[in-house]
Amino acid sequence: MSLAPRLDIRQSQSLVMTPQLQQAIKLLALSNLEIEGFIAEEVERNPLLEASAAEDSDAPDREPAPEVRDERVAADELVAGTGAGDEPTLDVDYATESHQQDSVADGGSGMDGALSMTGASAGGAGGEDGPDLDAFADTSLSLADHLLAQAGPAIPHDDAFIAAHLIDQIDEAGYLTVSLLDIANRLGVPLVRVERVLATIQTFDPTGVGARDLAECLALQAREADRYDPCIARLIDNLDLLARGELTRLKRMCDVDDEDMADMIRELRGYDPKPGCRYGGEPAQSVTPDLFVARTKAGWAIEINASTLPRVLVNRSYYTELSGGQQDKASKAWLSDCLASANWLVKALDQRQRTIIKVATEIVKQQEAFFLKGVAHLRPLTLRQVADAIEMHESTVSRVTSNKYVSCARGLYELKYFFTSAIQSADGGEAVSAQAVKSAIKALIDTEGAKILSDDTLVELLNAKGFDIARRTVAKYREALGIGSSVQRRRARALEGG
Repeated sequence: MSLAPRLDIRQSQSLVMTPQLQQAIKLLALSNLEIEGFIAEEVERNPLLEASAAEDSDAPDREPAPEVRDERVAADELVAGTGAGDEPTLDVDYATESHQQDSVADGGSGMDGALSMTGASAGGAGGEDGPDLDAFADTSLSLADHLLAQAGPAIPHDDAFIAAHLIDQIDEAGYLTVSLLDIANRLGVPLVRVERVLATIQTFDPTGVGARDLAECLALQAREADRYDPCIARLIDNLDLLARGELTRLKRMCDVDDEDMADMIRELRGYDPKPGCRYGGEPAQSVTPDLFVARTKAGWAIEINASTLPRVLVNRSYYTELSGGQQDKASKAWLSDCLASANWLVKALDQRQRTIIKVATEIVKQQEAFFLKGVAHLRPLTLRQVADAIEMHESTVSRVTSNKYVSCARGLYELKYFFTSAIQSADGGEAVSAQAVKSAIKALIDTEGAKILSDDTLVELLNAKGFDIARRTVAKYREALGIGSSVQRRRARALEGG
């Protein structure tokens, strides 16, 4: 072997993550709303890009980049950089898929053109837009503003700064979470003065606001209802005994009989433990679906929610105008880069939608029993099963199903919801999903009646239904559903019975 230095030529393959590939991978993981923000940034950066509403018609001089119909490479080939064309594309089969520009939410003529698993076009299933649920959101003042408005005429001018500070320390539930002594020291005023202002605030609406704990909150509401007698005062002072269901001890302490104890418990249940929650706070954020799934005569119709996706157009007239003028070498290179980037973005967005539909189609195919009969028929499913069926990499399927929601007749579900672990059947039959087992547990507990079912009893009942499951798994699923133990449910049942 020669030890002298020399030059050799070697041929090898390697994965080159070009900026375009990185962008394509990034687009797969984004939801429709995130894509909208991404498009806005690209439009601002690239002068040749324009965004328009999905229903707008294309202007003669502003047209989307042409679709390359003969490029049929898998998503894995895209990542590997082995596409057949000049630019790598996402996985798509144009022979069996078609893209729907308008969604059901657009109120168009239906779902014509949507992907149908049977190969036929979907029938008209559109309709007018439903009511905007955000319009029903609470538009009232925040709790702090509501209290400050009441403090104006009720608090003396000299104590207004104390009231403002106290109101600022009240949390969203309506409780004062800071010690009065700390507030007095911070403001440099006597403690008795702070207590006097707080007592006034505690008379404000909603009743119970400004309380320092649950007992004080309930006591304020009992006083407002003129029900704060010595018996109910002792009951409020011993809420820990009530939580543990020690009714015999409470009846002895309050010196009441069964009927009076039941009446007092019923009275406490009518009070609001978090009076501040009815005001202000962050409005509930609605989840916008990325996909629509509908049952048609021809099969299952699946389409992208195009109402949340602006159409990206390439302004070719502007490109012609710029390229026709006198330009230096750097300007020409910059303009060419802008055009290439614009064309690639339009193509990548189109391929992203087709890839999402392809993955969603396989999920619907695998979980058809769920869409027809409900969660009890949800099958065990893994990312690898879907990836193998559509010949993609598991990581590609994972990106596609991240932060994506599908709307169907049974409700709104995240795509990740359909991937569940398997629970073996007790009779050696087909395995069932963990979600189906959770549904069975909830159904058994909801119908348990007066006889509270222990975890051991639940295991026996589930085994009788064909679920081979351990007690610790039942306990884990029950806690995940937010259902208490048999002891806690028995105690709650005793309290309900008075």
